[in-house]
Amino acid sequence: MTFTHEMKQSDTATRTSRLVHALARSPFQDGYVSYPWQQKMQESLPVPNSSCFYSILLLPKASERASYKYNDLEDTLARANAWLNSSQETGVPIVFMNIQTESLLTKISGDTASSTVSAGSLSDLSNLANSSLYGFEDYHGVDIGVVRAVRLWFSPLGGEIPIEIKIKEDDTKLGFAISRTEEGFIYISSVLEDDDDTPSSRSGLHDLFKQSSNENRLLVISRISNQKVLPWIVSPSGAIRCFDTVSLSQKLSLHRHAKVPILVHLFLWDRSVGAANVGSIRSRSISPPVLPLPAEVRLSHRPNENQVMPMPQEGLDESRLQRDTAGEFSFRFHDFSLANNWV
Repeated sequence: MTFTHEMKQSDTATRTSRLVHALARSPFQDGYVSYPWQQKMQESLPVPNSSCFYSILLLPKASERASYKYNDLEDTLARANAWLNSSQETGVPIVFMNIQTESLLTKISGDTASSTVSAGSLSDLSNLANSSLYGFEDYHGVDIGVVRAVRLWFSPLGGEIPIEIKIKEDDTKLGFAISRTEEGFIYISSVLEDDDDTPSSRSGLHDLFKQSSNENRLLVISRISNQKVLPWIVSPSGAIRCFDTVSLSQKLSLHRHAKVPILVHLFLWDRSVGAANVGSIRSRSISPPVLPLPAEVRLSHRPNENQVMPMPQEGLDESRLQRDTAGEFSFRFHDFSLANNWV
């Protein structure tokens, strides 16, 4: 009797052990599921087939002492932070989302890299924490470098508002003017008054502009005909690559001449969001928008900032600025007056 009982206990223990062993060895099986991407991108996005994620890439600043040396990562991070703060203080309705470093490969010589990593050595990695340009050293010397840029992700505070501007046969003007901030954002700078039959008045753009103007906030254009028109890169010379207001004005005027409706998306301030709860939009943003702006800052009194004309910095020759891969030389046009940007 006792022997039989012990045998049953032994069998139970063996079975339990086998089950535990089988449980430990049993994996989750993965698989694939088809997904209607085209349909979802067409139906579920506010702007069909286009994301609402925005970012700007800041390349490290080239040293004034030598064009092949770059400032450290902390300097690039500080530039990103300053750009975001300045944009918000200007009245651009954006909020911080995320920031990351982005590695770009380049070919360099041995004396260019601020730090080097020898093949098979991990001890050198501690020297790279704040480096903007470092190289990998092999038996033939350093020939491959990594540039550490900073990508800043941001989002419109009140979302993107689509405005369709329809054109009539007898329209001679659209009724608004555009300008550009120092940070590279295109915004509505003026609207035509005392005329309720202009395209800007009929579309509601006039009323939106007056609301934003009364609150000292900018009405920023994020897209024209679904094409994003926001700044997207900062070059090693510090120039912001953005869109030319003159060409945009010409594009808008061509819409009027062709009688083709214009679809404009705007960054519009959400007036229900105050300074106290801005952080809840993005898990306590590091740089919440400054609300309200000082009373002396008025859109109607803002200087004409529709041209970004980078000036050569001391120690940098003009020829290198003209060759800059970010293309800021393309923005060196004549100083147009605000009236030239009426459309």
